[in-house]
Amino acid sequence: MVVYPNEEAVSGSSDRFLEFLDKTLRNCPTKTIKKFSLSHRGGRFTKSPAVYAWILSAMEEEESLLEQVRLECTRIEVSLERKLLTSNTLVKLTLSREYCLEVDRVYFPALKSLSLLTVGGLDYNNYRRLIKGCPVLEELFITDIGADAVDPYPPCCTASVKSASIKRLVVSVDMPYGGPRNEHSFRDLHYQSYVKAPSLVYLDYSSHVFMNYRFLDLDSLLQVRLNLKLWDHHKPIYGDVTNLAAGITNITTLHLSPDSLEAFHFCCKSMPVFKNLLNLSIQSNKKKGWQVMPLLLNSCPNLHTLVFKGLVHRVTDKCGDACACTPYNKHKKKMKKKKKSKVISCLWTCPVKVLEIVEYGGSFQELKQMRHFLGNLECLETVRVGGIDADHTIFLRANLLSLPIVSSNCNNIHFI
Repeated sequence: MVVYPNEEAVSGSSDRFLEFLDKTLRNCPTKTIKKFSLSHRGGRFTKSPAVYAWILSAMEEEESLLEQVRLECTRIEVSLERKLLTSNTLVKLTLSREYCLEVDRVYFPALKSLSLLTVGGLDYNNYRRLIKGCPVLEELFITDIGADAVDPYPPCCTASVKSASIKRLVVSVDMPYGGPRNEHSFRDLHYQSYVKAPSLVYLDYSSHVFMNYRFLDLDSLLQVRLNLKLWDHHKPIYGDVTNLAAGITNITTLHLSPDSLEAFHFCCKSMPVFKNLLNLSIQSNKKKGWQVMPLLLNSCPNLHTLVFKGLVHRVTDKCGDACACTPYNKHKKKMKKKKKSKVISCLWTCPVKVLEIVEYGGSFQELKQMRHFLGNLECLETVRVGGIDADHTIFLRANLLSLPIVSSNCNNIHFI
């Protein structure tokens, strides 16, 4: 059952919509419903006794089949009753926006998936009780998005995660700060990020850089996606991702956004060795550089598959031998690169066997980068290229197939 009430339809003295909703929910057979979704703006709609009474009735039924509940309040804050936070059958719960939780006990013995989407009225203590009340929780999705730039509050759910059972964690923090004058307020609230989850297998983490990270007991972690953003308008650069990197060294798969590459370059004091990393995926952006790429590749001694989503990136003088681009000085003259004979290329020692390029555009810079990869990755066995424009397929494929390949184990390029 899905309910999307329109408060404007019940303006003035008319309560016909609420009366209709009361009758509908009161006569609804709660035992047969498995999913219930409610989206409203608060206000007059919250006065309807059947709205939450129906959910309570469904939860209290001994033979209830209710498994999924999604509640969203978009405008006026609504307090959730204690009874709504206890269910023996609920498997998936989503709370979004303007809900207030003030409870001393939460118990969801069957809940496996919990989503807390910018819940404005949820403080740290009630958040902690909520997580503790879900003993078999496996998936946790939490966001803190759109904080007030005038009166900023610290990220609550996204700044601290502690659970012995969760296996999949998705965290997203995006707090606008209204320009450089207000940035320090939000920056100061991003001091420490804490994650302790011994059963965690998958982590998707997106946030501006915190000053400190405590990522503990993550030995089971296998796959990580990172989108770490630097703070704009701030000198010197704020944040330190050293402990974050050190806490995920056992992973086998790592996905990095363009912002994450720069965060690792500017905010990581020492790069750990990712001894188990087999798959590395890099997303490129013409505004972000590859400065950290040589250090990153040298820190992955057992890397098997290297994937690039786009090859175009910001040209700098710090990309090293992982890149074929040539930086320019203020007078637009090409800067001389160091003689390669004096440096052991990170690509020569890179053990990558599979190179995959997604969204290949075929520009001169991309073709030059492909020549650089194919001419230096000596362990290559398979090369896959996708995203080629259909109008230029023959020409672009011919350019790639004409490139020399240094590896004797790689004889062709596969187009996907």
